[in-house]
Amino acid sequence: MPKQNFKVCWCWRRIFKTRVVEPPRDVANAFHRFAPNGTMTVDDLLKFLIEHQGEKNATKEDAQAIFDSLKHLNIFHRRGLHLEAFFRYLLGDINLAHPTSSKVHDDMKSPLSHYFLFTGHNSYLTGNQVSSSSSIEPIKDALLRGVRVIELDLWPNSKGNDVEVRHGGTLTSPVDLQKCLQAIKENAFHASEYPVVITFEDHLNANLQKMVAKMVIDTFGDTLYRTEAENVEQFPSPESLKKRVLISTKPPKEYLEGNAEVSESEMGAKCPSDLEHVPDEDEEKAVPQYRQLIAIHAGKLKGGLDNWLSDDPKKVRRLSLSEQELENATKTHGTKIVRFTQRNLLRVFPKGTRVDSSNYNPFVGWMHGAQMVAFNMQGHGKHLWIMHGMFKANGGCGYVKKPDFLLQRGPNDEVFDPSAPLNVKTVMRVKVILGEGWHQDFHHTAFDRYSPPDFYTRIGIAGVPEDKDVKQTSTIEDEWLPVWDEDFEFQIRVPELAVLRIQVLEYDTAGRPDFGGQACFPVKELRSGIRNIPLFDKKGNKYKHVRLLLSISFEPPYDL
Repeated sequence: MPKQNFKVCWCWRRIFKTRVVEPPRDVANAFHRFAPNGTMTVDDLLKFLIEHQGEKNATKEDAQAIFDSLKHLNIFHRRGLHLEAFFRYLLGDINLAHPTSSKVHDDMKSPLSHYFLFTGHNSYLTGNQVSSSSSIEPIKDALLRGVRVIELDLWPNSKGNDVEVRHGGTLTSPVDLQKCLQAIKENAFHASEYPVVITFEDHLNANLQKMVAKMVIDTFGDTLYRTEAENVEQFPSPESLKKRVLISTKPPKEYLEGNAEVSESEMGAKCPSDLEHVPDEDEEKAVPQYRQLIAIHAGKLKGGLDNWLSDDPKKVRRLSLSEQELENATKTHGTKIVRFTQRNLLRVFPKGTRVDSSNYNPFVGWMHGAQMVAFNMQGHGKHLWIMHGMFKANGGCGYVKKPDFLLQRGPNDEVFDPSAPLNVKTVMRVKVILGEGWHQDFHHTAFDRYSPPDFYTRIGIAGVPEDKDVKQTSTIEDEWLPVWDEDFEFQIRVPELAVLRIQVLEYDTAGRPDFGGQACFPVKELRSGIRNIPLFDKKGNKYKHVRLLLSISFEPPYDL
């Protein structure tokens, strides 16, 4: 049996035996149930897929494909799978709880307002909101991850004769607008063919707006979606907008009249001259050219919250609220927000005090139908991991169909009330069986200088407040291949919005636990049965080998 040495000092080494993980009890029991003779044939495997894994539509071809995927292993036998080969199949990429090969399956022919969109905030920033650099790299990274809404803040350069992208009123460095547009063009449709929306926070006079109009038209050409009518009664569908780019901003007249929408993050960034600008003759001519770019009109109506959330049957628009504005609005206008978002778009952005580029709870927005819950994509943390998990749904295309209850109206025109009590819809049971791969992806002293790691797993549901729950396994000491074999149960009221959140940590007696990987997946798309999930690093990049083996099942609530 191999051994690992940990040097404590020049005269003392700690030696630990390393072991090869063996098929756990659940795996062995399932194997012997479907292969009583000790060898699992293609027909036996097909029966296992249908009866144990819940793959009701599995075919003999599917079972044969699994056999073929194992032929390169020395443990494969032509007559069938032995227990060890069966175990390796369960830990392989062909048996993921949430397959990376899943395709777009939502109806994509409804209006844009019927979908959640993977949305970025200040998409050009590389770090914090105050002093970091602006670059095209975060824009490229976001698009390649599937983000569909990119935000650019447009400002005049120091000479006032060109346009740059930067976070106004801060020490952040600028980046050329043309470079940003080119980066979007080159990377927009690698991860998804569904439309990209560019939201402009515009702080320009009309001459510079004319310059922007030319840049945008020259860069995107026929991929730019424009509409003849300034007001439309309904947004087009993602299906009809495949490989198209849309511009969303306030109509220029509102900026020139000093009625620009100011986000919390930009308070104090505008000087009086920005808000009191009076257009000259040339600028008046430039305004229509810029206006014609706008496919999604944005802006707040004059007055208070009731006016902001008014739903005009003759035109749709986009409204932006800070996370704090939304949270306050939900206390008194919850159903009005839901009604507004059935036809119009609502964008939520981080409050201005999040100078560290942290994020917020996205479920407040999603539960009220907000389509564009804008996140800082350049950092990490649990809320961003949840966002990544949510948009693994629907083939990772960046568009997730909103639950029917957010789109429906009752016989008296009533809409869903997010504050009303909810009944449990499903009971999810998860057994955390084991983990593997850390010894391949990490140095042997990555977690502890003097011994193998002491891993434990935190598992829970992220979702609406009633569904939030976190549980924890025991700690397995001095083991690279931890076997927990522990069961957990979660009662879920809104599975359509629930995200399974898993984090593996290494216990540290001296301080905070070390990070061993994380994963978030949409509950509604998880496959039942004995499945594995890959783990990801803090930035959301998948480890090559680290994964957990789980047993997942869904059952009706107890009172049914």
